Amino acid sequence: MVGTASARVLLVSAVASGQGKTSVTAALARKLVQRGQQVRVFKCGPDFIDPMLLARASGAPVDSLDLWMVGLAECRSRLAQAAREADVILIEGVMGLYDGTPSSADLAREFKVPVMAVIDASAMAQTAGALVQGLRDYGPVDMAGVIANRIASPGHAAMVAASLRGIPLFGTLGRQDKSLPERHLGLVMPAEQDDIEASINALADGFAFDDAAWDRLAPISFELSHIASPVAPMLEGVTVAIARDAAFAFLYPANLATLSAMGARLTFFSPLADEPVPPGADAVWLPGGYPELHGAVLSQAQSWKQSMAAAHARGVPILAECGGMMVLADSLVDQHGDKWPMAGLLPGQVAMQERLAGLGSQGLDTLHGVLRGHTFHYSQLATSELPASHTLKHPSGAQGEAVYRKGSLTASYFHAYFPSCPQAVAALLTGSSA
Repeated sequence: MVGTASARVLLVSAVASGQGKTSVTAALARKLVQRGQQVRVFKCGPDFIDPMLLARASGAPVDSLDLWMVGLAECRSRLAQAAREADVILIEGVMGLYDGTPSSADLAREFKVPVMAVIDASAMAQTAGALVQGLRDYGPVDMAGVIANRIASPGHAAMVAASLRGIPLFGTLGRQDKSLPERHLGLVMPAEQDDIEASINALADGFAFDDAAWDRLAPISFELSHIASPVAPMLEGVTVAIARDAAFAFLYPANLATLSAMGARLTFFSPLADEPVPPGADAVWLPGGYPELHGAVLSQAQSWKQSMAAAHARGVPILAECGGMMVLADSLVDQHGDKWPMAGLLPGQVAMQERLAGLGSQGLDTLHGVLRGHTFHYSQLATSELPASHTLKHPSGAQGEAVYRKGSLTASYFHAYFPSCPQAVAALLTGSSA
C-alpha cells in the first residue's frame, strides 16, 4: 500500500496516575465526536477497562499501543490504519509520562506525537507551570499544551494559564459532582453503569475547549506502507468458544481480531448464564475478568461446569487466563471470605487478598517465539500442580507467572497479547506443541 494518511494526534499524559487522564481523554473524545469528528483512541500499555470507557466515548474500538508488548512495527501499523479512518487520534498514556520501560514518553518521541499534559489543579495554581515545564524538559518531549483538571473557577484557570509561560492552556475541566466509580482492578466497567452515557456527556459538557489552540495543532502523516499484512490462516476451520460476560470481560479487541484473521470461527457463551461450551467447539478460551464478584452464581452454574469437564475429558484445548484460571480451580474464596466451589479442572484453591499479587509486562517463551502480555491480579492460587513453565518479567527477565498444563488445559495468571506471536496462540488453541 502506497501513500500517506494524516490526522491530528495527541498523547494525553500526566505526572502520575490519579490526575484524571481517562476522564479528560473521554471528555475530549466525546467533545470532538459531538463536533462531527471521526475519533480513534488508543491506550498506552496493558489495560482492559479504561479502553471500554474510551470506546464508549469515541464510538470506536480502542486498541493498545506499547513499544514492547505490541511492538514498534505493530504500533506503527495501527497508527497508520487509524490515520486512514479518523480525523483525530488520541492516545491515553499510562501512569506518569516517564513511568515504565518503555514509557508513554518513549512512544510519543518514537512517533513524533505531541504531548497534552493533564494536571490535577485542585490544590495548586502557579506551581502548575513548574510542573508542566519539568514534564516537557525532562525527556524532553514536544509539549502541545495543558488540560487543567478539577479547576475551581475562571480565576483559578487564569492563574494556571499565566504560570505556563507560553505553553497553551488547551482546556479545563471543572470539579465533578460525581466521579466515575472504581473497584480493585480499576474503573467499574461501563456495561455495569446504567448512567454511563450521561456521565460521559457530563464530562464533555464540562470541558472548556480552546478552539484556537486546537486549530494550531498540525496533522501528523503516516506511511500507509507500514500497515501490516494479514496473518496466515493458521486456524482455518477451527471454532473457538470464548467466555464473555460480566465475569469474563477482559478481552483485547486485537486478540479477537487476530483469531478472526487466522481464520478461526468465534462463538461466545456466558458461564454466568450457565451456558455450556457450545457444541462443535474445537477450542475454549476463558479470558480474565471479575469472577470473584460472581462466585455465588458461578458456583451454581452446573451446566457450564459439566460442559467444561466434558470438553477437558475429550481433549479439547482450553486456554484459561487469570480469571479464567480462577474458575477452573476447586474453589474460589472471594473478597468477603466466602468460599465457592468452582469447576475443579485444576487442583487447589484461589483466594482474594487485599494486596496486589502480580503486576507488569511479561513474556512467555514458546517454540514459536515470545508471546508477550502482562499480569494484574489480587488473588493467589494454592495448588499441588507443578508449573510446566513460567513467564519472564519485562524488563528484568526475572521469573514471572506460573503456567500450568494439565491434559489439554493451559492456565496462568498471564494475559497474552495474541498479535505478538500468532503462531504460539495457534499452537495453544489446536493442542500442538507451543
